[in-house]
Amino acid sequence: MSLDLQKGEILGLLGPSGSGKTTLVRAIAGIGEFTGGEVTVLGFKMPSLNVIRRIGYMAQADALYQDLTGTDNLNFFAELFGVPRSRKKERIEYVLNLVQLTEHAKRPVHTYSGGMKRRLSLAIALLHEPEILLLDEPTVGVDPILRKDFWQEFSQLRKKGVSILITTHVMDEAEHCDRLGLIREGRLIALGTPEELKRKSGAQTIETAFLHFGGAAL
Repeated sequence: MSLDLQKGEILGLLGPSGSGKTTLVRAIAGIGEFTGGEVTVLGFKMPSLNVIRRIGYMAQADALYQDLTGTDNLNFFAELFGVPRSRKKERIEYVLNLVQLTEHAKRPVHTYSGGMKRRLSLAIALLHEPEILLLDEPTVGVDPILRKDFWQEFSQLRKKGVSILITTHVMDEAEHCDRLGLIREGRLIALGTPEELKRKSGAQTIETAFLHFGGAAL
């Protein structure tokens, strides 16, 4: 697989469970081991400590401290990612409002629902204003209205030059991506804008286009 993420674009990865999307995202984030090839992020071969604070990574599994409150988690990660003290309060308030957790910020995370934990994980990924966002199915368990708000934020970040790589199973999310990579069994079977993929396959929908290029049912 050969793939590039351009500055200020949303690149989506679409494929069924087990197709390799999460493995690819983890490799880009410098997490875990892979047997061949290399990943370069912002000019550094991964894994590299030089880019850790410049990447926002939201995994499928929520990496949260369950006994701490939402605010305490955000304070911890703000320190970890070097958010300036002068901006920390402002950034925490902003991301809490974005994911609609302000009213729940003082509660221990173990009292959160699964969807609330996903929202807090996204808040952490956005907290330090990263140059690159790696989002592994960030809207799973999120209601449709809040999901729309998330995508509006992603669009605003793109306009600011943030590069976003996002994995998804949701067809309308795939349509919002600037480019879309279709993945099957660890291979990139097609890459292009949603409209290009539909035009090349003669399909009316992304899901039908995926089947045309040799993908399995999503």
